[in-house]
Amino acid sequence: MAESLCGAWVDDDGRVHTVVAKADGTRASGVETLRPFTWLQAMVTAITPGVAIEPLNGEGVFNRLAHAETLEAYDAFLKAAKSTGGVDAIRPLESQFLLQRRERLYRDLSFAQLRRCQLDIETGSADGSFSDAAKPDDRVLAIGLRFGGRNRILVLDATTDEAEKRLLESLNTTLAEEDPDVIEGHNIFKFDLDYLRQRAKRLKVPCAWGRFGQKAAFRNSRLKIAERMVDFPRCDLPGRTVVDTYLLVQQYDITTRELTSYGLKAVAAYFGITEDDDERTYLAGDKIHDAFLNDRAKFLAYLGDDLRETQGIADLLLPTYFEQVKTFPILLQEATLRGTTSKIDLLFLEEYYHARQACPVPPEVAPFEGGYTRRFQEGVFKHVLHFDVASLYPSLLLAIGRNPRNDALGVFIPLLKTLREYRLKYKQLARTAETEELRSEYQARQASFKILINSFYGYLGFSGARFGDGELAAEVTRRGRELLQVLIDEFTKHDCTILEADTDGIYLSSARYFDEPDALLAKVTGILPPGIELEHDGRYTAMWSYKAKNYALYDGKKITIRGSALRSRGIEPFLKKLGNQLVHFLVGASPESPLALVDDYRARLASRQLPVAEVAKSEVLGMNPDAYERFIAEGGKPRRASAEAALQLTPRPRMGERVAYYIMPKQKGKTSDWQRARPVALYDAAAAPYDPGYYTDKLDDWLERYGPFLGVKPPGGVQGDWFA
Repeated sequence: MAESLCGAWVDDDGRVHTVVAKADGTRASGVETLRPFTWLQAMVTAITPGVAIEPLNGEGVFNRLAHAETLEAYDAFLKAAKSTGGVDAIRPLESQFLLQRRERLYRDLSFAQLRRCQLDIETGSADGSFSDAAKPDDRVLAIGLRFGGRNRILVLDATTDEAEKRLLESLNTTLAEEDPDVIEGHNIFKFDLDYLRQRAKRLKVPCAWGRFGQKAAFRNSRLKIAERMVDFPRCDLPGRTVVDTYLLVQQYDITTRELTSYGLKAVAAYFGITEDDDERTYLAGDKIHDAFLNDRAKFLAYLGDDLRETQGIADLLLPTYFEQVKTFPILLQEATLRGTTSKIDLLFLEEYYHARQACPVPPEVAPFEGGYTRRFQEGVFKHVLHFDVASLYPSLLLAIGRNPRNDALGVFIPLLKTLREYRLKYKQLARTAETEELRSEYQARQASFKILINSFYGYLGFSGARFGDGELAAEVTRRGRELLQVLIDEFTKHDCTILEADTDGIYLSSARYFDEPDALLAKVTGILPPGIELEHDGRYTAMWSYKAKNYALYDGKKITIRGSALRSRGIEPFLKKLGNQLVHFLVGASPESPLALVDDYRARLASRQLPVAEVAKSEVLGMNPDAYERFIAEGGKPRRASAEAALQLTPRPRMGERVAYYIMPKQKGKTSDWQRARPVALYDAAAAPYDPGYYTDKLDDWLERYGPFLGVKPPGGVQGDWFA
């Protein structure tokens, strides 16, 4: 193993403290220099001692570059320059250091050589309520640490302030001894580290969890995940990376949309990390303190399983980000918390910096027509094949060969070509490597490059992208639509029934070629232009096509569901169970029709025998309850049932967390959902039951939507007992 940079931190004096992984696996510290810099527009007239300004080549708006001799001079200059506008600085400063040196973290380090630590804490409550770090007698009971598959669990030895202080101090000592590069945890930002911070502050223990003898730094932060914003108390550790697998899972689920819960145990089951309940120890939240006092072995086993599952999730999701930092001048923690656009920008800015080329401002991108999307058939079909065009948009970009109009250096296409070549290289190595460890590493690397090159098209069409080009993006999608239509026509000539087409892929039904997909592929590929490759990507015994982008696939073993209409996480559990049974029945995975279950639900709802947990809806809060309360008080609309339910809870949940609620019967003046919403945690079957009629109506709506696929229609559109 060659030496690799595995940590960097810029101190308040502008010195860069580095950590290098040596060939023997040890870590060595060093100190480097940084000349912090920023791009400027011509309007900036600030003059600060210790700051040199040089003109740049080209016609870009940011046509000057300022370098400071010290961080103090840099901060003073930025403060003065920002008053006139026209300043463009890279943050954090560690990225400036990597960019200036053309350096990358973990350049010659494999994922297996990364020093990783999993962290999970267990806490107790003096009064039996939910543990609250602000309460004097609610404490940290144990700090679970796992290093390379080896557990080191620190346990409270007495229920006193002095004992808890010793426990927190032992965490500092252990981290210094083990010196991990990365600390991983599930919901580690919102719970574990924040709880430890509050207790450490109370007991006057420094949060000395970083390298170089440095303390943790906390700040409020937000992360956009698909259509949602998640806020969390971010923790930064000088020289180390904090990885929150809770956030990684949510980012993973943007494309899959298959997870019904982001909790540790549910995610571990989904990924097969814990396949059987017998594999792990379970403790209800209100039983943890009791187990700590009376069944220490079970308590420790439970904590150990939490650590094992956290490592398993990170084993699957972290390698992609690990490989990204070998490409981008970025810290690993930033890679997990920043979008692709800002990462790609850094690659361009690195080239423009070293060429001393003026930089443009991000252009406005007008809306343009997207990819080809069409459902051709509705219903259930057999002998289904899936074909897609490999990296369609990147391939079209390379075929067009035109750089974005404001990319004066012409970086875009050459960079895309290089990254594609890297991806193909590691894709081949992933197939041929001699060891499983190398195959896994190369697979992660090619997957990272695949994500990256596919993101280049999205980058073009994003208004915040510095080198975006909406016209070029529109040209790519136009050619993509034309190409897909040509493929559809060609498949049809070979007696294939086209079921669904979406952006770069086609689902079709063909009994003739079902067992010989490569023969069909050979007949079709001849029409493709140079540089465009069609691949056979799947074979399924059945497909249920519901509507565009919403379908279910069955390969004889596994069911895959696509589309929010068929797998909404917010749907009530009883309807979710009905939906699952419907899918299994329609694709032939189960002989059991959901119609009998419909009748059962109808009867149990009428008598309120269906448990409240089965009818409760679960939603992620898009706003902190306190902020929502102020918003409503100021006349804001609309009012939301989940937010109203959150206001009734103590302590109140935070934005990004899930709230389960049900709908109570109508009362005088209270008929809307938001007025009748009540959290499941406060359910009272006698004083505040759920409304059977409300949920029966939902059941009827479900039947109206899916009944036709079961051969059932309401007579005259009138809802009621359709199966009498």
